Amino acid sequence: MVLGSRVARADRVYGGYAPSATFRLKLADGKRAFFKASYPAPKGSGVRWFMDHEARNYRTLERFIRPWAPRFHGSFARDGWHVLLLEDLGPRSVPPWTSTKARNAARSYARFHRKTWGKRLPRSLSRTDYVEYAKFWRTLAKTGELARTASLAGRRAADAEEWLAVSLPVLIANERALERARPPFALLHFDTRSDNVRIHGDRLRIFDWPFASAGPAEFDVVAFCQAVAAEGGPTAERVLGWYEEVLRLRPEMVDASLAGIAGYFADRGWRPPIEGLPRVRSWQRTQLKECLHWAARRFDLPDPRWLDAVRD
Repeated sequence: MVLGSRVARADRVYGGYAPSATFRLKLADGKRAFFKASYPAPKGSGVRWFMDHEARNYRTLERFIRPWAPRFHGSFARDGWHVLLLEDLGPRSVPPWTSTKARNAARSYARFHRKTWGKRLPRSLSRTDYVEYAKFWRTLAKTGELARTASLAGRRAADAEEWLAVSLPVLIANERALERARPPFALLHFDTRSDNVRIHGDRLRIFDWPFASAGPAEFDVVAFCQAVAAEGGPTAERVLGWYEEVLRLRPEMVDASLAGIAGYFADRGWRPPIEGLPRVRSWQRTQLKECLHWAARRFDLPDPRWLDAVRD
């Protein structure tokens, strides 16, 4: 018996973007646990499971990810299901993102990265996942698919094309810098957003670890800051400022990460819905808008007013 006691009650939990089976468990001995499982996906589904990766990371990275990550109780597989049993971190904390929650989360996230900044990390971790974000703007321009990004603006597509034509050289120059990123690196969560975190006082608790890798901390931070702002929280600049009260970052890597992540959403936002993941494209378009507004401010680009016409 993995948990040491039978399950007395199981409450279904919703809120993430993947359709994993998630439950908060109350055990007969009064303790609690969290149940997360994958299962055989229907034919034609676009859902991809990473439970093996996540279980491995909980086991092998424990000394790096605790106390931010939940305690890992164990895992098992049965009849096509793969189950993870974790510490129950409680109900959803955000959104809404208050200034206090965003500040506490940003400072705690900085402490998480500071723990492994420049330290030796397991060889099993990828050191190149972030580099995939260094080519989206160039690829969109080369294939002509940048027009698909502009088409998201509907009747203002011409305005979007003009803005993209002016801004593209700046975005490409900055995204390229991800290919030149050099240590110090840190352990990256690579998917830190509201549905993967809880806030306990001044500590950010982070779960869903299948994509953990090594790379520039700036990449994790930029992705987090824009996601907070995209959900109606404080501006990305404010969240970044709170983070840097604990850990100073390299401005050129912040620039590179912002351009690269914006390029990713520019590439994904116009694509067809993913079977089995109906909310993903909308969330990607929301983040595209936030990233490009931030990029315009940070890189002194024209105001991207055409984004007002892009539907989530």
